This record gives sequence, structure tokens and C-alpha cells, in this order.
Amino acid sequence: MMRISGAELTIRLLEEQGISCIAGIPGGCNLPLYDALSRSERIRHVLARHEQGAGFIAQGMARASGRAAVFFATSGPGATNTLTALADAKLDSVPIICITGQVASSLIGTDAFQEVDIYGMSLPVTKHNFLVRSVEELLRCIPEAFNIAMSGRPGPVLIDIPKDVQSGVISLEKLPEPGRPEPPLAPDPLLIRRAADMCNASERPVLFLGGGACTPERSRLARMLAEAHQMPVTTSLQGLGVIPSEHEHSLGMLGMHGARCTNLILEEADLLLVVGARFDDRATGRMDRFCPRAKVIHIDTDAGEVDKLRRAHIGIIADAGLSLGALLPQLRKRDRSAWLLRVAELKRSQPLVMQGADDPLTPYGIIRCAASLVDEDAIITTDVGQHQMRAAQAYPFSRPRQWLSSGGLGTMGFGLPAAIGAALQRPEATVLCFSGDGSLLMNIQELATAADEQANVKIILCNNNGLGLVQQQQDLFFGGRLFASAYPGRVDFTRIAEGFGVPGVNISQSARPMEELRKALHARGPRLVQVDIRAEDKVFPMVPPGAANLDMIGGEYHA
Repeated sequence: MMRISGAELTIRLLEEQGISCIAGIPGGCNLPLYDALSRSERIRHVLARHEQGAGFIAQGMARASGRAAVFFATSGPGATNTLTALADAKLDSVPIICITGQVASSLIGTDAFQEVDIYGMSLPVTKHNFLVRSVEELLRCIPEAFNIAMSGRPGPVLIDIPKDVQSGVISLEKLPEPGRPEPPLAPDPLLIRRAADMCNASERPVLFLGGGACTPERSRLARMLAEAHQMPVTTSLQGLGVIPSEHEHSLGMLGMHGARCTNLILEEADLLLVVGARFDDRATGRMDRFCPRAKVIHIDTDAGEVDKLRRAHIGIIADAGLSLGALLPQLRKRDRSAWLLRVAELKRSQPLVMQGADDPLTPYGIIRCAASLVDEDAIITTDVGQHQMRAAQAYPFSRPRQWLSSGGLGTMGFGLPAAIGAALQRPEATVLCFSGDGSLLMNIQELATAADEQANVKIILCNNNGLGLVQQQQDLFFGGRLFASAYPGRVDFTRIAEGFGVPGVNISQSARPMEELRKALHARGPRLVQVDIRAEDKVFPMVPPGAANLDMIGGEYHA
């Protein structure tokens, strides 16, 4: 018979779930948890500098591994600081568990010091949440949280534990079984048969892959389907890497900043086979003009996504991997050489234009040159802005879970802490974090965490001294009136990085920029590499907000 506190029970249950690393910040209402964690021999703690940073560190671990990750925060402002990371995880389907401390149960509802209703606040931005009322409830809530976070469409779960529950004592003979994801939902065989018939009848199909296809097994099946049945493949932002960028059938990312050829090819498709992607407005542009000639087969584990924005001719609510596995044997070999020739012609005549791709001092060149200096095991994170879109366009992705970027919420400040999390999860890999000066300033304090952990993170800072994507939209769609989007002063990021304990270099001031870049990327531990770029350099093509994908502007190719 064991007699342990609620805090000790929480840590034991997390150990049973296989958790080996937790990011967080202690405070008055979660100190019992931290006291118990200090005695764990199986879980290490990473002291973040902001709770949002802790949440994104957990996201980096979860996105890089495909498994649920955990972070801690205290009550009040500690808890409210987690909301952005939770909302980001909800929109991008990332399984993280946030455990917050709460004031004692007797004080809930009294406006006690650092009391907030984080249970109520987090309802819209979590897949599920718990307010634990007794030590006994922990035996159910913690395994169930992992079950919920990992089942079906993954997502974030919050567990709010009052301080008296953490300090309370329970006697028990054994721990409950760890929470496991539910078995994946198998597809309806009749719908698979109908989908196969529709694919077999198609002359100009396109395979559209999203984040729901971003696992090694689903990637393997999608690649088999594309190769065996001559289907060009496009991806959403979150689907990058499911099919290697250099694959002959890859069209890259579609939508607002997709290549011209990609959006033109989709215009001519007669079938769109959608796997694990939602019809996000940044991908589709104006919905009533998206793929107007195409019948749609939509495979998604989330019933709420099928028919939500684009009515599918066949909607299959099931696991993406099981669905692809069931569909493959029923597809017939087709001669689609005419379609592939047309695709090749459009890729040749309307390619993605990357000016200065060989020069590390240009916006595209820094991405391509950095990619040339690391191996395929590298993990790529980004913040949000022009650098994010250029990295999505230009980086040669080779595998799923290589690309970690904030998609649905578009959170500036995501990149650095997510990179730290990825480096903690995969310490043998180099993690490249592409950022902009506006984004890096959002969570720059996590440079201290990177230095503490000696995380193998290389921050590549594209500095245009402003909010580049905001300026781009102001210039193009607001009469060139640039307001509140350029910084009056200049920040010396290399000195700031060094103040945090991270060596920094501005290669724009170097006589040998490529050599300085090589040294930084090949050194062990965190580094910051700054490249000064021009604020007037835009990222093209671009679909104007609210327009159709065919209305894209810029990025024309001139032979």
C-alpha cells in the first residue's frame, strides 16, 4: 500500500506515461508539484523564462516526436500566459498537456491572490480540460488527458490542480494503466470502393496532403500512391515534408504564397484527393473559385472538417493511414503521361522564382545556403512572417516532422522556444530556426533557456528592422501607407544574444559570409546568425486576401 501526496501521484503518473522532460516555471500554487518533481529520477525539468515559451517548448517536443509533451505553469498570470501556446496547438492539432497550479479549493471563486478561472478561459482553446477536485480524481484525469490528447485529431489538454489537491494524501495499492490513444478509426469499405472508382476514372488528379498525413507511415503510403498512380502532390503549410520537396511529383505548397505553377495545376485538376488537410483560407483562397473543375475526396479523422468549407463528393471520416492503406490496392494503373507532361510544362514555365538563391546575404539565399550546410536529419522551425513563407517555399524538405511552424494561429514568437523543444527531443540533430526581428523579440528571453540547455539551435535572423509581411500588405493593399510597421531604432541582436550566453554573428558585416555561416551551423550548441535584408524585398507570389488563388500577384518568371 502506497501513501503519497497528490503532487507525488501526479509525477508518478507522468513517469508512467513515459514523460522524460517537462518545461515550466514554478510559482506559489504549483510548488508542491515542483517539490515532487525535484525527487524524480526519470523526468528532467527545463526552466523556461515565460510560460508561453514553456508551452512552445512542449510543442517543439511533441511536433518533433509525434508524442504528447507536458509543461507546467502556476496560477494567475502563469496560467493565462499559457493560452496562446494552447490555442496554437489546438489549431495545428498538437498533443500537449498543460498542468497548472490553482489556489486552494476553498478559495476558488473568492478573487484570491493569483486566482483566475483558467478552466473557463481555456475551454475554447483546448480539446478538453479538467479542474481536479480531489486527489482521487488525479487517477482518472491524468491518464484520460493523454488518451484525449493523442486520440483521433490530436490536441491540447489542460489540467488545473488546486494547491490543496497537490498537498492532499492518498493511499493506493497500484497505479492505473497509462492513458493510450484510442485505436485509429477504420474507413468505411464502401466509401473506399467509391473513392477508388473516382480515382480510377480521373484523368488529372492531384493529391493534397496536410498535417494529418505527417507521420512516417502515412508519408510512405502517400508516396507509394503518388508514384504508382502518377498523381502530382501538393501540401498545406503543415504538410510540408510528407513528400520530399525534390520528388518528381512534388508541387510544393499551394495557396497564398504557393508557386504559380502549383495554383495553375490545381485549376486544371479534375480530382482533388485530400488527406489530413482542412480547407484553410490561406490554402484555398476564395473558396467558390478553388479547384472549380475538381471532384473532391476528403479523408480526415475529424468529422467536423469534412464538408465544413468545401462539400466533398466523397467524405471519409477515418484515420489517414488506414484509409490510404485500404485505397492503394483498389487503384488501377493508369497512363497519365499527358497530365504529367502538362504538369511538367507548367512547372517549367511558371516556376517559383528565388532571386539570389546562391547568395547567403539575400532572403532566399540564406535559406538555401543554410540548407546546403546541414544534413537531412536537420529540423526546421520558423516564426511567422516573410521568412516563414520563404522557408516554406525554398527549403528542401525530405521527411515528415522536419518542418515545425505555427500555421493556424500564426504565432510570432513560436520559432525559438519550439526549436529548443525540438533540440531537447532530438539532441543529435541540428535545429535551424528561421526568424525575423519582429518575431524574435516576442520570446527573445528564451535565448537564456537555449544557453542553459546548450540546445543545438541555430537562429537565422532575417532582420529588416520592421514587420515585413505587415509592410508588404500595407504597400500592396493600403496605398503604400506604412504605419506602425517599421521600428525607429535598431536592435543589436548579436550583442543581446551574447548577453544571454549565445554566440552571435552578423554575416552581412563579414568579408566571408558563407564561411561564417558554416562555422555557426557546425558549432555545437546555440548560435545566432543575423542577415540584414531590405524591407522593400517582398515575398512572392502572393494571393491578395479574399481573392482567388489564380489572382496571385508577383513572382512571374521571365526566361
